[in-house]
Amino acid sequence: METGSVTTPFGRRSMTLGMLASQVMAGEIKPDQSVDKWKLFRALCEAKPLLGIGDRALAVLNALLSFYPKNELAQGNGLIVFPSNIQLSLRTHGMAEQTVRRHLAALVDAGLLLRKDSPNGKRYVRRDRAGEVDEAFGFSLAPLLARAEEIEQLAAAVMAERLHVQRLRERITLCRRDIAKLIEAAVEEDIPGDWQGLYSGFRDLIEGLPRSPTTAQLELLLDELTALRSDILNRLESRVKSTKERGNADYSERHIQNSNPESISELEPSFGTKQGAIAEPDNDRGAVTAEKGRGEAAHPFEQKEEEEEQSRRPGVRNDGGGLKSFPLGLVLQACPEILAYGPDGAIRNWRDLMAAAVIVRSMLGVSPSAYEEAANVMGPENAATVMACILERGGHINSAGGYLRGLTRRSEKGEFAIGPMLMALLRASAPAGRKVG
Repeated sequence: METGSVTTPFGRRSMTLGMLASQVMAGEIKPDQSVDKWKLFRALCEAKPLLGIGDRALAVLNALLSFYPKNELAQGNGLIVFPSNIQLSLRTHGMAEQTVRRHLAALVDAGLLLRKDSPNGKRYVRRDRAGEVDEAFGFSLAPLLARAEEIEQLAAAVMAERLHVQRLRERITLCRRDIAKLIEAAVEEDIPGDWQGLYSGFRDLIEGLPRSPTTAQLELLLDELTALRSDILNRLESRVKSTKERGNADYSERHIQNSNPESISELEPSFGTKQGAIAEPDNDRGAVTAEKGRGEAAHPFEQKEEEEEQSRRPGVRNDGGGLKSFPLGLVLQACPEILAYGPDGAIRNWRDLMAAAVIVRSMLGVSPSAYEEAANVMGPENAATVMACILERGGHINSAGGYLRGLTRRSEKGEFAIGPMLMALLRASAPAGRKVG
């Protein structure tokens, strides 16, 4: 049984005040004090960051506990275990003996074990005539029993901190989602404001976070994101209030849809009715007819319009199926690769974008019928926008034609919107940075 006397280590190992303090603490264990060794070990696993020990040291301690014959650590059961390094290596799944010795020293330095060395440094037990342990030399588990309450408190603190960090991350994720979707909604509704600037500031906040942030850094990020979300919400709520004050939702909707300064009705009069506008006489029709008269092949969209010209009347449902078009500048910012296919390597208006889309359509192997169908369902400018998006994501799409037909079918059912696709490309084109871990 344990004598409680102070012992010094064998050989070259020096005695330290920490070892002496651990032995004094072990001598103060109450006679009736006990603790479940496996419950205490689970608490140790939780508290390891505060105790300064690693996984391998815990594996060695687990092996030492397995040599203790009782489930309850108690003074009356004796607290000395004396396995050899070979036995410890086997119970740590083949850990090298040199590694076992290194982690045993780490457990002693952390104040979780005590060495009780024999005169020759070997670990063994001396029994009496009745077979009971008279004296044992090896490692004492007394510090574990003496520090059981402290270890459980440390484990509770670590778990509370982990739960706090988890909740911080959840709230940050919710804020990120809210901000991204609110900016996306503002862009889709053409609400005035520097939304691209707000989005860039939002990305700077996220990318400025280290890969393994501290709790303080997460709290600071959450405060900044919460303030940004409140700012965006205030802007949107002001817009909603101003709409209510006018008391005319229909007028508000028309105003938002027509507020695009690069409206296709101004730049492409021959395609105006594709977005639900009333067909007006224009001079481009004569130019197209004159070109056809010179024997040049008509553009498939122009031919389609000539066939349907007589069927267009005010009040007929628009061919775009209600699909909203976006500012040309936003499209080109999200899809910069299509700029190279515009006339003279530039895209200045919607006509240039649609001309570039025809070239890209042919390059990607999209059939004329698939593109024409998309233009009829979505509208020419939206079909060109989608083709620019497909070009931007060309490396991730196996069949551009099949992908376009799928989007066309979804658009017919009202299940497709261009806004999320553009916002995803804008996010992808943002500078790569570190994310929240």
